Amino acid sequence: MKKVILLALGSALLLTQCKNDKEDPFAIVADRVGKLHRDNTVSQLDSIFRADSLVRDSTRLQLGNNEKIEVFEKGGKLLLTLSPAADTLGRIGNVRIHDARYKTETGLTLASTFGEIKSKAEIRKVITSLNNLVVLLKGSDLYFTISREDLPASLRYTPDPVELVQIPDAAPVKYMMVGWD
Repeated sequence: MKKVILLALGSALLLTQCKNDKEDPFAIVADRVGKLHRDNTVSQLDSIFRADSLVRDSTRLQLGNNEKIEVFEKGGKLLLTLSPAADTLGRIGNVRIHDARYKTETGLTLASTFGEIKSKAEIRKVITSLNNLVVLLKGSDLYFTISREDLPASLRYTPDPVELVQIPDAAPVKYMMVGWD
């Protein structure tokens, strides 16, 4: 009797999870970006995005470099750019999100500002590069890039690292990415 109850509860949970996945194809949760799961391979993309269009960079394929695969929805809107991982399994390594409909459980999107990121997520580290700042979140594969052009003039052209408190809350997100490498 206990086995039947446990089986029924497990089935109900599985059905509820499947229903939730279908309800929000733009959710960013642990190990998933919309329809794409962390364990999916490049060879599975045609079936995962069968209602959308995939564009592969044929020039990169001919040169032997890692290909980039762009996912467009019907109507031509660019949703994602996918890059394969550097492993032999053919999994997806990086996902660049181009559509602001993709959002985290806390409501962060491509349209978020640094102030929203700071208030809705715990920031692990800010990496300073020549043109951008990369904001890494604690306990997440999701990260954001902010352009140095959106910083105060005194911070735009200095080689010094930019501290968290120096970034204006109104600074917009330039890139929103998930790194599964």
